[in-house]
Amino acid sequence: MFIRTENFREFLKFYPVVSFIIIIQLILWVLISFVPFIGEWIYAMGIGWNGLVAQGQYWRVVTPIFLHADFPHLIFNSFSLVLFAPALEVMLGKLKFLVAYLGTGIIANVLTFIVEPSFNYVHLGASGAIFGLFGLYIFMIFFEKQLIDPQNARIILIIAGIGLVMTFFRANINISGHIFGFIAGFAFGPILLRNVKPFSPVLLKRRVRNQGDIGFDPNRWNKKRNRYKPYLKPILYGILIVLMLLGVLSSIL
Repeated sequence: MFIRTENFREFLKFYPVVSFIIIIQLILWVLISFVPFIGEWIYAMGIGWNGLVAQGQYWRVVTPIFLHADFPHLIFNSFSLVLFAPALEVMLGKLKFLVAYLGTGIIANVLTFIVEPSFNYVHLGASGAIFGLFGLYIFMIFFEKQLIDPQNARIILIIAGIGLVMTFFRANINISGHIFGFIAGFAFGPILLRNVKPFSPVLLKRRVRNQGDIGFDPNRWNKKRNRYKPYLKPILYGILIVLMLLGVLSSIL
């Protein structure tokens, strides 16, 4: 469910919404970082700024979801999307997944605007929406247990727990956005997870094959997956730990 075995082409085919979100994030970061005039305008017009939202610039509760403060911030959020968003896109469908991602991100930013009264309070990043996905998974773990196996449930509980704890210990974090995004995702659970089927990578590839997009032998894929399976989990945890350490160091230095 969270072990990615697809190649780049397959990832784009199977998870188009997740791919589009990540591509948009990368393009905007490149423009902001390396194209001064365009990047400065994008940053100035897109960052969440409470004072300007109060003056009617309501798009600022949406645009911060796609902007990032620095490269470690971008990489951590994009990597989280690569790991944890694809299963939800398949289970929910493209439209409901987009509602979950943007809806929780927007709710997080709106409630941040309400509870942070300072005119000069600014924020940006996809973390509110990503915590919304974690909240949706947590609802799944406790109330829709047939949708997720115990091993993947433990992974989500550990990662979500670490993320929530780090929220209170890292500098320059939109604490309200993380918490409200998580709560919004949990609250979306009863609505979005109704009549949803468990994620199955084999069925996904069969479906794509039936549509004539990609020829695929499910048994061959299972053999390859099992061959590398003992190494994938330690690698996954190692990469996540490294990215979290980079995030902590970037806030200290």
